[in-house]
Amino acid sequence: MMGWSLRAIVDLSDSEFDLWSKLLEARAGIQLTLAQKSLLQSQLAIRMRELGYEHYSDYYSLVTDGLQGRLEWSILIDRVAVKETSFFRHRPSFEYVRRYLQSKIDNRQLNDSFDVWSVGCSTGEEPYSLAMVINDCFELAQLEPYYGITGLDISSTALAKARLGRYLPRAITQMTAEEAQRYCTLCNDGNYEIAGKLRDRVCFTHSNILQVSEIPNVPMDVVFCQNLLVYFRRWLRRDILNNLATRLKPGGLLVVGLGEVMDWEHPEMMRVADDKIQAYIRTEQKQQ
Repeated sequence: MMGWSLRAIVDLSDSEFDLWSKLLEARAGIQLTLAQKSLLQSQLAIRMRELGYEHYSDYYSLVTDGLQGRLEWSILIDRVAVKETSFFRHRPSFEYVRRYLQSKIDNRQLNDSFDVWSVGCSTGEEPYSLAMVINDCFELAQLEPYYGITGLDISSTALAKARLGRYLPRAITQMTAEEAQRYCTLCNDGNYEIAGKLRDRVCFTHSNILQVSEIPNVPMDVVFCQNLLVYFRRWLRRDILNNLATRLKPGGLLVVGLGEVMDWEHPEMMRVADDKIQAYIRTEQKQQ
């Protein structure tokens, strides 16, 4: 007799998809379309097989029931929310951060720690890419590397991988040969490890972007938020950007994915005049 773990789980109905979609949006802001139904179904089915559940309704009851439900939700959201990422994804955005920091150094405007958020950092490629660019600037200017990067993500599993700082060889193909040589070490298992001097400057924090107001208010020089806003409704994207803008120092830089938001305006933010990127500078003094 075939074991239950090998039995096919029935397809997710449209009404069940609607129920799960509403839960994901209410708790994490993630908006799923019908085109993503098969993706959600596959992740639910995998977890249901692991636990021995046959019906989506029974698993839904587990996920929404008290403390055990909160624990199970954290496991499920790890499966659903991890986004595709790579080192130097959209290189022009990272190069703009390089020019932004270099200008501050050249004009002696760097009077304090250079602080950066990587929002929706997934498995760490984005914050480590930022660390490479920033470290380049400090070393070129022969300055002590006085900077810190915080990677924020809702997935505990992704953050655990990010903290390890180890990646398969194919992951580093987006680096230049010089970047790979300077900032990666080939390990005995064939993977590459990010240099300790970068890992020491990057920390990773579990965070829900919908609850950014609960994060300690440390003013940032750069907030980097690429390929995340596409998961949210348009009105929610604007709310998120408004909240992120309040975390910037005067003159701070907000970088988003090109084309991720088209109609956002903020009285204290000015869009950078560069068609290759989508970024904004905080122009006004922050209100007390």
